[in-house]
Amino acid sequence: MSADDGERLTAADLGGPLGERATLVQFSSAFCAPCRATRRVLAEVTGMVEGVRHVEIDAEARLGLVRRLRIAKTPTVLVLDADGSVVRRASGAPRRADVIAALGAAL
Repeated sequence: MSADDGERLTAADLGGPLGERATLVQFSSAFCAPCRATRRVLAEVTGMVEGVRHVEIDAEARLGLVRRLRIAKTPTVLVLDADGSVVRRASGAPRRADVIAALGAAL
């Protein structure tokens, strides 16, 4: 996962509350097989780390946000800190260890 430019997202952007400590934002599309695997990995990590929330966003339904954040493909995962600032970004299906390591930058 790479560092990002500090873009900040709000509960309104996400369509729900931010996680207490961090938020994993997944941009997905309907026919994306790696998106399903990513959903499982992120759900597993959020179950392991207290105060972390997983939010999945349908990229096709939120094109304005996709353009604003320069999302080029699905799945793309953003790691937000407690204030909603993007601290890490990755495209493609992440490994669980990579997600846990990226969370370290947000916690």
